[in-house]
Amino acid sequence: MLLLILNKEDFHFKVFIFFSDYLVDRKTYYLWNSFSSPFFNADVGINQGSVLSLILSVLFIAPIFYIFKKRINNLKIPVLFLLFVDDGLFISQEKSFNKMNAHLFCSYNIISSLLEQFKLIIEYRKTEVFHFSRLHGLFNPSLLDFSYIGGSILCPKDS
Repeated sequence: MLLLILNKEDFHFKVFIFFSDYLVDRKTYYLWNSFSSPFFNADVGINQGSVLSLILSVLFIAPIFYIFKKRINNLKIPVLFLLFVDDGLFISQEKSFNKMNAHLFCSYNIISSLLEQFKLIIEYRKTEVFHFSRLHGLFNPSLLDFSYIGGSILCPKDS
């Protein structure tokens, strides 16, 4: 998928060739004294701590969020999405909690569907929703139920 993205975004041919050689069709073998193993696949991949990890992650994820932005614009969902390396943040401002929850729910459903199509995994147990209010007194935002798309039910709690 990364090679398709590099090609579509018209990266220099040498960059494309470097990653096509670096990431795929690698083989290796090992020697132990006089024993030599047969060749076996050793596609390198990119470890999370690698220097290239962040750069390649952004190149891979950018088209997903481009598609996401187009979809929420077409649906007229007023949600802002910010991405910080491997953490995403949806921001919605509405006077009605029900309307805000509907926007967040739709946005979350769209992005989780896109990520799944690109074979990326959301850690649902790390998903959180924060409601901020100018109201004084009792404040009970409603829960968000993501269970039918594989997530959990996000229950409000005081913080």
